[in-house]
Order: sequence, then C-alpha cells, then structure tokens
Amino acid sequence: MNIEEIREYCMAKPGVTEGFPFDETTLVFKVMNKMFVLTGLERDPPFLNLKCDPDRAIELRGQYEDIQPGWHMHKQQWNSVYYSGSVPADLVRELIDHSYDLVVQGLKKKDREALMNL
Repeated sequence: MNIEEIREYCMAKPGVTEGFPFDETTLVFKVMNKMFVLTGLERDPPFLNLKCDPDRAIELRGQYEDIQPGWHMHKQQWNSVYYSGSVPADLVRELIDHSYDLVVQGLKKKDREALMNL
C-alpha cells in the first residue's frame, strides 16, 4: 500500500478527520478527535503507527520483521508498520481497522453515540 491508498482507506471510515497537529510532515488520522493512525510523510522507510491490542502487538512483531514497537508511542499499545511491501496490504487494512475499533471502544459513550449517528 502507498500513502494515497492508506489515506483513502482511512478517510472512508465514519467520523475520521486528517491533519498535521505535530508538524507539516506527520499526517494524523483521528476518529472523533482521537488518533488511530500516524504516518511521517518524509520518513524513509515510510511507516504507520497503529494502535494494537498488546498481546496481538507482540504476536505480530514476532511474525513480521516490518512490524516493530511504535516509534515515539507507547510501545505496548502501538506498532510501527513499515509499508515496504513485506506486510500484506490486506493485513495493513485489517490493522488500520483494528486501530480504529480500539480507539472507538475507548471513546466516551456520548462520542460513540454521536459517531453511530453520522
């Protein structure tokens, strides 16, 4: 997957916004104002930071060399997924969905309800 495909996939989800809250090269996707994907547009190699269940995060890191503890993130709850081609696109989409779902589960009840009404 490339950044355009990732952007399109993320923006198709309900309640998602994009922005550059940290600097002009770190693109952040949020659901109801909570981050679920971060990517450095000028990073080489490029990668996504994705929220992940801690047990699954460890499992994925053992299976894929291009999935590492989240760079500049809470290492137990975030993975950096390098999109150099070794991680299948279907798995990248699944991990984006997983990150989105984890963030939605952690929203306040009123925000979850507002999201459902979008």
